[in-house]
Amino acid sequence: MAVGVAEVIEGPGGGRRRSPGSTPLAIEATGLVKHFGATRAVAGVDLAASPGTVYGLLGPNGAGKTTIVRILATLLAPDGGRAMVLGHDVAREASAVRRRVALAGQFTTVDDDLTGSENLVLLGWLAGLRRRAARGRAADLLAAFGLEKSAARPVKTFSGGMRRRLDLAASIIVRADLFFLDEPTTGLDPVSRAQVWEIIRSIVAGGATVLLTTQYMDEADELADRIAVIDHGKVIAEGTTSELKASAGSGTLRIRLADSARRPDAERMLTRFLNVAVQAGADPAALTARVSAHPSAQASEQVAAAVTELARAGIAVGEFAFGQPSLDEVFLALTGHNGTVREGIKEAAS
Repeated sequence: MAVGVAEVIEGPGGGRRRSPGSTPLAIEATGLVKHFGATRAVAGVDLAASPGTVYGLLGPNGAGKTTIVRILATLLAPDGGRAMVLGHDVAREASAVRRRVALAGQFTTVDDDLTGSENLVLLGWLAGLRRRAARGRAADLLAAFGLEKSAARPVKTFSGGMRRRLDLAASIIVRADLFFLDEPTTGLDPVSRAQVWEIIRSIVAGGATVLLTTQYMDEADELADRIAVIDHGKVIAEGTTSELKASAGSGTLRIRLADSARRPDAERMLTRFLNVAVQAGADPAALTARVSAHPSAQASEQVAAAVTELARAGIAVGEFAFGQPSLDEVFLALTGHNGTVREGIKEAAS
């Protein structure tokens, strides 16, 4: 019978280690600062992640996400502030932190010329597992991550999604209480992304905590229990997805016209009637507008009246919806730029 991912992801020794009568935060950071020359990559960051959850760091390239992860994983020393991971100070108790965490970075850590199985067995040996234990652990992970049939193939023949799953398997070859997953789905196709999402859910189902960095709004919305929005090295908003959407202070109207040729007319009418900016979407028939009130009876009436005016002008509406903004729209409102845009400087620590 196939081994489930959650079955092969446990805390060290098969359980979570906690102080009697207390449950420390998995991550607690206060005033973290990190400079690279004249660049202030992290500018006073506060974080608090509860055990057994997915905590998301959301932001574009260059926001400081990877630098924060590397500080928390003890790969970089902070220039200011303090960080505790699983009750241990990352600066003074780095060895204790490293024994309980695992890191999957943005770039693959596996060897192209070795097979999938050889990669995992080798990493098991390097992590201190005996030969038989390393082989058993590798076999369990390959089965859990759907790579069993490809285990004997060189990694250079793997697809991007297969390589990423192998990389995640490599990061958990030794069981950990906290997993740092730094943009684990970058560059993957939709099917592979969905597979990685299931792996992340299984990690948490196994009792561990995940710190997930991403620049994809839908990914944060789908996976994270709480999200810190990072921009220019600072936390500019923090909360659940519902709290972040509510913080935008506006409801969002989304309209798709039956005839895309009428979009300029519809845009002008909605701008005049609602007295707000109307955005043309990538879909040539789509329009969106942020109405300056949370979705309410009054705002709903205003939106319904606007749609009625379009119909009176002979502009047919194929579909429309009015509700909370998406995380993309929240990020745009918070930062003034689109968080899904992938252009930008690379982080100084990547």
